[in-house]
Amino acid sequence: MNLPPAYQSPLLEKAIQRLAQADIELHITKKRVKNINFRLKPHKLMVSVPIFISSAQAAQAVARRVSWAIANHAQVLEQYKRQQLPLKESPNDDRALLLWGVEQSFSLNHDEKFAYYRQQLSAVTPALFAKWQPIVGATANEIRLKKMHTRWGSCNTRARRIWLSVYLPAYPIECTEYVIVHELCHLHHANHSRAFWQTVANAMPEYQHWHDMLAGKTGQLD
Repeated sequence: MNLPPAYQSPLLEKAIQRLAQADIELHITKKRVKNINFRLKPHKLMVSVPIFISSAQAAQAVARRVSWAIANHAQVLEQYKRQQLPLKESPNDDRALLLWGVEQSFSLNHDEKFAYYRQQLSAVTPALFAKWQPIVGATANEIRLKKMHTRWGSCNTRARRIWLSVYLPAYPIECTEYVIVHELCHLHHANHSRAFWQTVANAMPEYQHWHDMLAGKTGQLD
């Protein structure tokens, strides 16, 4: 969640919660524009608000757009995948194989690499969750691995189900640990509020390094 302090309100909190359940994060910025503008991106609803618009007017406008954003999000994700996949699949191509950030002496094709990464991630996941769940103070009911191109991880807070991208083993294992911590912290906070990031920092003080390493790569975090 990225909101100017003046825009935080009970009406917006309700909108934020509905959007979070659909894996969409709300971003509001004040700009020198004539009208309130909405832009739906993968897992983000970007809102540009004129400087002269009151916080109450902005909250009402956002609330009216929540259903629209949720209904159209799947189409936005599909369009993004078609446009970005050829450029973003570097962990999946036929070049040198990376395992936990270290180049291996053998190579695999796309399908073989996918199976290999799934096997490697499956092997370490139980121990990593056993390590971090007590530290974060939250427990997932279910953990799944998925071929995700726009996300490194996601969390269904109602079902307490966490998904991890099978391409994480291409990067240092600390990146996978950070993703696990990030998603577990969503079981305390469904959005990306200041309280959420403080919970992440309390559990993993060095998280920013691994966050930055993943930023701009294949996926994002929810």
